[in-house]
Amino acid sequence: MRIAVVILLAVALLALAYALVPVDTPEPAAGGIVDMHVHTAGIGAGGSGAFVNPQMRDNFRFPLYLRAFGVTEAELQAEGDGLVVARISAAVAASRRVAKAVVLALDGVVANGELDPAATQVYVPNAFVAAETAKYPNLCFGASVNPYRADAIARLREAHAQGALLLKWIPNIMAIRPDDAAIRPFYEALVELDMPLLSHAGQERSFATANNALGDPRRLELPLSLGVTVIAAHIATTGENDGQDNFDHILPMFERFPNLYSEISSLTAINKLGYLRRTLPVPGVAERLLYGTDWPLQFSLLVSPFYQVRHLGVPGAKSIAAIDNTWDRDVALKEAMGVPQHVFARSADLLAMERCDG
Repeated sequence: MRIAVVILLAVALLALAYALVPVDTPEPAAGGIVDMHVHTAGIGAGGSGAFVNPQMRDNFRFPLYLRAFGVTEAELQAEGDGLVVARISAAVAASRRVAKAVVLALDGVVANGELDPAATQVYVPNAFVAAETAKYPNLCFGASVNPYRADAIARLREAHAQGALLLKWIPNIMAIRPDDAAIRPFYEALVELDMPLLSHAGQERSFATANNALGDPRRLELPLSLGVTVIAAHIATTGENDGQDNFDHILPMFERFPNLYSEISSLTAINKLGYLRRTLPVPGVAERLLYGTDWPLQFSLLVSPFYQVRHLGVPGAKSIAAIDNTWDRDVALKEAMGVPQHVFARSADLLAMERCDG
């Protein structure tokens, strides 16, 4: 009984100690916010060509992801993998703050120049994402090409012709070595096409297995030195290489490379508590940040305003948690955590949005 009273008193004192953080929900700026980091997936239903390999399907994460995507396996079998994309579009359409989302393809592991399905945990082909996003005016196409494919540059050019705004890699699970001089021609093609590279940086824990040495942000120095616009996802938060946090590896890189950007997706997740607050005061870094969510990884088990109660106060956390729309809740939480408005505007400024509009 005494313990219960102490807990209640602690909660009350916490609520008093942290004043209510006003949750400003203004009307969207002209054009609205662009979420440049949205995932989709599929099981091959409806001829999508997507797949999740047996290792990942047997993993505890698979049912959690289905729930986060807002679909069941039976629904996908009945309606096709395009159902996930349709539901993304509907949720973005219902948002007051976010106007468009870049939906990402995901290439797989490549061996001898060809896709290696057995080694690939999740595969989402460009053709599927390009076709599905074309159906919705509020969705844009983000491509993915493993540079070790025999026809990698041809695939890159094809994706660009289909309207891709950027290229997505997760080196940790795609077995890509970003510092490999052998893929220099691929980087030169990216520069020619003026296509940004959105590459996961830091530890990867969303899949059954990962080689986290490939997430070392210093490996991105090669494409940066060649003039590629690189968006190092998540500011390389979590994990370490050579005995130092990946986050500490990337911070000095912003001063050295004016073409280095990052984004704030997943930075309110429970496994990244504190990183957003550490990042924002670093001189010059906030001016290189873009807005993204890493959808569907904002589901409540990973992201909740109550994980940030130290900064928001109990009333502020409750107010944000009451926002129904996933994207509006994400924007409100990041605003309350101190993210400046120019970060929310930068995705639309950096990406060639006219290619999506057309």
